[in-house]
Amino acid sequence: MMKSLVMLSLLLTPLLFSFSNAALDPDSVYQSFLQCLPLQTTESADDLSSIVFSSTANSSAYTAVLQAYIKNQRLNTSSTPKPSVIITPTTESEVQAAVLCSKKVGVQIKIRSGGHDYEGISYISSDPDFIILDMFNFRDIDVNIADETAVVGAGAQLGELYYRIYEKSKVHGFPAGVCPTVGVGGHLSGGGYGTMLRKFGLSVDHIIDARIVDVNGRVLDRKSMGEDLFWAIRGGGGASFGVILSYTVKIVQVGEVNTIFRIMKTVAQNASELVYKWQSVMADIDDDLFIRVLLQPVTVNRQRVGRASFIAHYLGDADSLVALMTKNFPELGLRKEDCVEGSWIDSVLYWANFDNTTAPEILLNRHSDNINFGKRKSDYVQTPISVSGITSIFNKLVELGRLGFVFNPYGGKMNEIAPDATPMPHRAGNIFKIQYSIGWSDPDPELERNYLNQTRVMHDFMTPFVSKNPRGAFLNYRDLDIGVMTGDNYSEGKVYGDMYFMGNFERLVKIKTAVDPDNFFRNEQSIPTLPGKSSGKSRKMMK
Repeated sequence: MMKSLVMLSLLLTPLLFSFSNAALDPDSVYQSFLQCLPLQTTESADDLSSIVFSSTANSSAYTAVLQAYIKNQRLNTSSTPKPSVIITPTTESEVQAAVLCSKKVGVQIKIRSGGHDYEGISYISSDPDFIILDMFNFRDIDVNIADETAVVGAGAQLGELYYRIYEKSKVHGFPAGVCPTVGVGGHLSGGGYGTMLRKFGLSVDHIIDARIVDVNGRVLDRKSMGEDLFWAIRGGGGASFGVILSYTVKIVQVGEVNTIFRIMKTVAQNASELVYKWQSVMADIDDDLFIRVLLQPVTVNRQRVGRASFIAHYLGDADSLVALMTKNFPELGLRKEDCVEGSWIDSVLYWANFDNTTAPEILLNRHSDNINFGKRKSDYVQTPISVSGITSIFNKLVELGRLGFVFNPYGGKMNEIAPDATPMPHRAGNIFKIQYSIGWSDPDPELERNYLNQTRVMHDFMTPFVSKNPRGAFLNYRDLDIGVMTGDNYSEGKVYGDMYFMGNFERLVKIKTAVDPDNFFRNEQSIPTLPGKSSGKSRKMMK
């Protein structure tokens, strides 16, 4: 089954991304928006013209805006489909106008908050006519320590959110991702997790309100949108339902002292046995501890070997961490000198790969990351993998040559939250989540084909070890190999929908059908409407 799905996606993907020019003249689309936007808002035509970019009218600015938040060079080539227009709203009314005018002009709207989506579906389209609504100006953050909340714009980045919390309190944080340049809108609406996963759960578990522009151009909050839509945009992907303007989240207490460590072991140093033991240890160990494991091929004495890196974040001091590890995982051999103590913000900088001389202000740099070529996939493991199985995985990674794995442990808080509490269903019953990770810097197309093939070969190889019926996948690790929807095809959407959302998929479809029956908000892996419920208007606009 999985092989056939991969083959299908391999056939579809070149077709999906074969458009190099829009079917409509970009200049006519640009002019249509300049005429339409003033009719939908009280703002002046001059103000509105400053937020609309076209490859024909203001090409240099258009290119700069387009490329500013492309975070994967694989999706930034001369043949990559380009939008007719980019709109960079600064006010809620401009977002409303953009939505209404997109419907009137008859173009698909892609919503970008940070650009870290691994397949670029926030700024690339299989539709011949599309625009980008880039939310990077929506980055206001209001942190209230007294009631432990933060209101954060969809275009803000995680690093900015972390810094604004740090400004107000040294003992508060927020449970979200380790990469500081990830956009809040996509991260939170897709699930969101980080190194405090076992203590506090997912980012979506801490959302208490939101503001969204719906298909009719209305600005809705939690009360006016209703609990169904509010449920859907906390893990179901916001771009299927509207334009997220902001989220209100509960921040968490993280203590004065946090501790990190990194211990690396090759297969010759019993890495397979240690990874096997890690699987059982993390299920019941203190919820304050998160240990990620990286599996990768490395060169030692001119030979390629498998290596495991155990990287920890502990909400506590080094002495208590060493005592905890000595009791529960003595085989790893953790010593106090392996540990580094610091504040929570220090742990954020460490996990973002900054050295210990870097000031927290780097988190305000929206372009602090290095942009290379890359591909990601995901899986969930529900049954411990044997030592021999882990060794075979190491051998396969060495054979392939470049691909690596990131193992993220579950347990703790994740076991306490029902699978239907949010659309993200992968909770209790999962030992860990796998991220397949490969990156490169050479633009050679042959290398790209080779590296993408490595991810698919390894995904097939892992079939006996991972979840089944359906095989799980994580929405924020977008992967077009597992299925693509053309137009509004329920059966196509169900293929990837069951993997991302499992038993929650049907509820998402019903909500989608209720709030966006014509499937205006759509992408290659969006939520479809119920069969026969769409009026077909959106499909007419696509032609």
